[in-house]
Amino acid sequence: MSRRNIRVVLAYDGTDFFGWQTQKEGRTVQSVVEQALAKIHKHPVHVHAAGRTDSGVHAAGQVINFFTDLGSIPSEKFTPALNSVLPFDVRALESKEVEESFHARFSARLREYRYYLYPHPIVPPYYRRYCHWIPYRPHLSRLNRMASYIVGTHDFTSFSALGDPNPSKVRTIQSAAFFPQGPFLVFRITGTSFLWHMVRNLVGTFLRLDQEERPPEQIREILEAKDRDLAGDTAPASGLFLHRVVYDDG
Repeated sequence: MSRRNIRVVLAYDGTDFFGWQTQKEGRTVQSVVEQALAKIHKHPVHVHAAGRTDSGVHAAGQVINFFTDLGSIPSEKFTPALNSVLPFDVRALESKEVEESFHARFSARLREYRYYLYPHPIVPPYYRRYCHWIPYRPHLSRLNRMASYIVGTHDFTSFSALGDPNPSKVRTIQSAAFFPQGPFLVFRITGTSFLWHMVRNLVGTFLRLDQEERPPEQIREILEAKDRDLAGDTAPASGLFLHRVVYDDG
C-alpha cells in the first residue's frame, strides 16, 4: 500500500509539558507523539500540528497529521493504536485518512481557543491545573464590551510576547466573548491565527482594566498604540485550551 496521510485529533493536559514543539531539553507533546508513532512504525515519523501550544497550555482539539507506510492499520485504528503507547496525559480522540495535500497547520481556516477563569473565593484542588483562579467576580458586561473591540483585523503588537518572531503582528479575529459555563467564566476567541501569548495577554489586560474600572474603549487605544507596555500581565497558561480547529471538510 502507498503511503497515507493520517489526521488525528488530540487532547492533552499541558501541565507537565514544555509546550508542543520538540526542544533539546524538556518533555514536549510533539516528542511523545512522535515517540509513540515510532514504536508503531518501527522507524521515525514526523508530525505537523495545527498550533504550537506553549508550556502549560492544554488542548481539547489539537489536530496533527503524519504520513504512514503501514498498510496493516486502518486509518480509524490509529486512535487505539496511539492510545496504547501514549502517556495518559495525551489521548488520540479520532483518526482518519485525508488527502495527501492536507497539512494540519496550513490547511486550517479557523482556530478556537478557550480560556477558563474560576471566579470564586476558593478554588477546589481538582480545578487548579485547568483554570485561572481569581478570588472575585469580574463584570461580565464590561469584559464583553472590551472583547468587542478586538474583533476584526488589527495589529496586535500590544498583545504580542516580547521577542515574538512573527514579522507581521496583524491578525483577524472572527469572534471574542466571555460567557458563564458551570462554575467557570470562559473567554472564547476564534481567528485564523494567533501570536505567541496573544490570548493570554488579552485576558490579562481585560482583567486588569476591569479591576481598575477603566472604560472598555481603552482596549481600542491600547491596540492602536502598538505598545506592549500599555497592556496587562500575561494570564497563566493553566486556563488556556486549544479547543478546536476548523477545516474546509469540517
